[in-house]
Amino acid sequence: MLTRRTLLALTTAAPFVGSGVFATRNAFAATPKAVVVMAKQIDDLGTGFDPAEAYDITNLEVIPNLYRGLIAPDAADNTKVVGDLAESWTVSDDGTTFTFVLKTDSKFPSGNALTAEDAAFSLQRAIKLDQQPAFILSQFGFTKDKVDEQIQAVDAKTLVIKLPEAVAPSFLLLCLTAPIGSIVEKATALAHEVDGDMGNGWLKTNSAGSGAYQLTEWVASDHVALDANPHSGNPDQIRRIYIRHVADPSAQLLMLQRGDADIARNLTPELLKTARADNDMTVVSAGQAVSVYVAMNQAVPTLQNLKVQQAIKWAIDYDGIATNITPNMYTVAQGFLPPSLPGGLKDKLFTKDVAKAKQLLAEAGFPDGFEITMDVPSSAPYADIGQAVQADLGAIGIKVNIISGEMRQVSAKHLKRAHELILMPWGTDYFDPYSNSQAFCENPDDGENSKLQLLAWRNHFVDKELIEMSLASRKEFDSEKRMALYREMQLKFAEQAPFAMMLQKTASAVMAKGVSGFAIGAQTGFTHYADVRKA
Repeated sequence: MLTRRTLLALTTAAPFVGSGVFATRNAFAATPKAVVVMAKQIDDLGTGFDPAEAYDITNLEVIPNLYRGLIAPDAADNTKVVGDLAESWTVSDDGTTFTFVLKTDSKFPSGNALTAEDAAFSLQRAIKLDQQPAFILSQFGFTKDKVDEQIQAVDAKTLVIKLPEAVAPSFLLLCLTAPIGSIVEKATALAHEVDGDMGNGWLKTNSAGSGAYQLTEWVASDHVALDANPHSGNPDQIRRIYIRHVADPSAQLLMLQRGDADIARNLTPELLKTARADNDMTVVSAGQAVSVYVAMNQAVPTLQNLKVQQAIKWAIDYDGIATNITPNMYTVAQGFLPPSLPGGLKDKLFTKDVAKAKQLLAEAGFPDGFEITMDVPSSAPYADIGQAVQADLGAIGIKVNIISGEMRQVSAKHLKRAHELILMPWGTDYFDPYSNSQAFCENPDDGENSKLQLLAWRNHFVDKELIEMSLASRKEFDSEKRMALYREMQLKFAEQAPFAMMLQKTASAVMAKGVSGFAIGAQTGFTHYADVRKA
């Protein structure tokens, strides 16, 4: 376990907080200059940090700080891409062959140069391991038995990707910006291989990327420690990032005030007001492609009734929750594409209407309502949002019994399809509308061994019309037509799908005095640590 002694090994600065309790100290003493301590809710982490497997919101933010990919989002326009490890790329006339020419200046922490062989191995490895996020790549037709032919290193600088059929080039490129497109050092991964896992077990708690940082340690629901990659080419970056799990937002603010933390990530609206009024703190905010929704498991007979689903949607006080519980933290967003994504829906399709909701329940055969459970993460603000939804549904006769747990526990239950109602956040996998349309609309195989175990599957939701529309959207080259299709899909989804889409996140971070350079990304993976500085 990373001890206080280990954390301070990089510096002889004043002592600061150890695990679990605040150290006795004078107010406003500084954390070590070479270390940035980030207070953040990280109880969602359950799979570790192998980019071929990671699928939690926290590790999807951390991994781009450990690894680089062929392609990166354009900082000036997140709907476009630029080369990261690739200095250039070309697409064949028939749209099926992508050729990438790699830069030659990227090195792993081992000191070895990154080559096209590492790139080919990493993408092939993701398909062969076939973990949860593998669909992001396998949807292009890559298969375990053919991927070595489909993705090849021609020489040390040249990578060729061949697709079975053409897709819009921007679609493939945006998918390659997802963490599963990260390039792993082949030699290091295979040096830690156990029983053919290609280093998966080791990479859960270690890293082998050419990003700004390398993973030093992860202890679930406690901390993540990152050390600078000595070969990152950025000698001025902070030498250690220590992300400490702090579930209570008030405790995060107190840590800032006492000097026990440099950055706080989960302050509530009231606490953000306090931070903004403090001249020693800086608040940065940005809309982020993270949605909060209530899902209704279609394995529960009561929730299969479309009028029950509609009653729940009309019962929720979306504006009241956004105004009173999550001001400046979440805003109302009722499409499966939040406004910060291309094609995002800004229409307000549902408002609180108790009379209409009661009428729909009566028409569904439940004039006196019914009783049901709802799983809710215990962290803020989800616990408060869950209680508000509980009260709203209670007003129309639905008695909701809340089952509370850490984010990773609730998420695991969702994946097992063991819930009735569930309130959860969802962050897009890559910055293209298809990421969310696939997640919410596509469930071509509802069996337990389905390859696509996303949100529609997790709630036994099967709608052939929406599946067909979603699949068609990824092949539409005309941008205007594509956005029109997503709008049509979202309006149908609002009427037919067992999801009450509620909110979009406005992510905020608070920096202590002397800390600068931390910026919120429009997607979790767009948040980079290498620009953070301490005076």
